Amino acid sequence: MASNMAKRRVAPLAVLLLFALTCRVWPQAAQRPLRLKASPGLTVTDAGGWKTVFQGAEYRRISLERIDPYQSIQLKVLRFDSRWIEPRVVHSAEYRLRSATVKTLAEKSGALAIINANYFDERHAALGFFKAGSERNLAISKSPLFTGIFAIKDRAALIMHRDQFDPEQADEGLQAGPLLLAKGSPLAVTRGADKQFRRSLIGIDAARRLVIAVTDNLFGGLTWTELQELFGAPEWRIETPDLMNLDGGGSTQLSIRTAGYEEHISGTAEVPVAIGFFPKSR
Repeated sequence: MASNMAKRRVAPLAVLLLFALTCRVWPQAAQRPLRLKASPGLTVTDAGGWKTVFQGAEYRRISLERIDPYQSIQLKVLRFDSRWIEPRVVHSAEYRLRSATVKTLAEKSGALAIINANYFDERHAALGFFKAGSERNLAISKSPLFTGIFAIKDRAALIMHRDQFDPEQADEGLQAGPLLLAKGSPLAVTRGADKQFRRSLIGIDAARRLVIAVTDNLFGGLTWTELQELFGAPEWRIETPDLMNLDGGGSTQLSIRTAGYEEHISGTAEVPVAIGFFPKSR
């Protein structure tokens, strides 16, 4: 009888053990490489996870691979809680420089993190709407590329389509583009939509956190269509209803320097304007 009772006790334990092992398998299976719907030849090989690098600042690295032509791409993403971190347009002229790397601008300004910003001409003058300190160009460009506005009003950031923007809405700000997502919807991009390129981006998520990102790769990069999916679809856990492209290519660069983390992604060109992120003053 004792033997039968022992067998009856073992059977439920075996079922529980099998159930526990099954539960462990499913999360691992979910980590398998996933292809983008917009580009079946592009795979997310590691979706990464958010890591706190400063109070109110989180960092994440997403690894991607493209089959043809073969490319290995790192998408490096930072997001900022507005309770602790605030943005500021950083202009090289503030430091008597025509242009500089964002690392230099971070050192000059004291930014915890900084990313290159809008397009500029051969004289390193910012193109489109621009307002920072005493420097301003209040004319809004109608270029098909410059459809986005990043602005700061009363220390709060906003991203919007240029057609809905009034310069009075900005204490400081800049124009770039294209605007990729607006209120959660992808916008039609006709000019260079499928071009694979090194990218810089800024967005605002549903929790009103500012999000910045750059692609870190030697060759190729991501298309605007692919970025709309990565930053819009829920499975990638970024979800920025408002997302704007910044100046890419050789201008793409990012610098992070906190007490617990440091990383510098260099570009091949100095820039006149950047967006910096600073501990919030009360």
